[in-house]
Amino acid sequence: MSTARTTEIALSTRASAYVALTKPDVSFLVLMTTAAGYYMGARGPIAWLHMIQTIFATMLIAAGTAALNHYIERDSDRYMRRTASRPLPSGILKPRSALAFGVLLSIAGAVYLFLTAGILAAGLGVATCLSYLLAYTPLKKRTVWATFIGAFPGAIPPMIGWAAASGSLDRGAWLLFAILFLWQFPHFHAIAWMYREDYARAGILMLPVVDKEGKRTFRQIILTAAALVAVSLLPALMGLAGVLYFFGALVISTALVQVCLWAASNKSNARAKWLMHATVLHIPLLLGLMVYDKIPR
Repeated sequence: MSTARTTEIALSTRASAYVALTKPDVSFLVLMTTAAGYYMGARGPIAWLHMIQTIFATMLIAAGTAALNHYIERDSDRYMRRTASRPLPSGILKPRSALAFGVLLSIAGAVYLFLTAGILAAGLGVATCLSYLLAYTPLKKRTVWATFIGAFPGAIPPMIGWAAASGSLDRGAWLLFAILFLWQFPHFHAIAWMYREDYARAGILMLPVVDKEGKRTFRQIILTAAALVAVSLLPALMGLAGVLYFFGALVISTALVQVCLWAASNKSNARAKWLMHATVLHIPLLLGLMVYDKIPR
């Protein structure tokens, strides 16, 4: 193989590794929820360019936060099968490269968000980054309450979009926060149940690691999914979305509860995986329907 070809492969591998640092699947969720928050928070015609700028800036912060999370958890990742091939434990990238990359993206995103969307949106973006890295990440090895703490930064992106569009945080922003907050429990507990042995090897105290039989885990899954049914109806009851959204949200969220009950009846990894897929399908359907049936303000 020629030297040029070898160099090309090496550069491609490193480029792919930097992309992997940003956790594209998580960043896409941030992008989607920020966009929904902006659309729902806007009054009158949508300023599409401003919306794109807000989403892009928020995505930079999310990508930078993900890269810094890779840096902080690089030692733990070596012990888990599903993360051992990540760029840092596999040795494709050096820790200092991931650190510099994460800091650069986070700062660039915060500055760009401040310049384009204002101090409130930028402050929320910075709060998301810092609370995720300084609270949720270290607490994962200390307490099962880390998932609860981590649900706060995970639910902020739609508020960033709302703040960018309206310049304030009113009840609609908090409703979107509540929906995302509750949704995370069935989603992340399903993932944690599937990979509980991995988490145990790494010393990460996800609830399924200490809850061997799964009673507490699946009780939380069912209770938060049931609460999500009620909360997901509030945008229609409070005049943010219409009748179509109300009945659609009722069907979509009730169906998620049914999947949760089905998974709890067996507690197998296979059913937990189906539940995880159901949550991934649930949130874009719910937010998409909300956007489609938004009541103009």
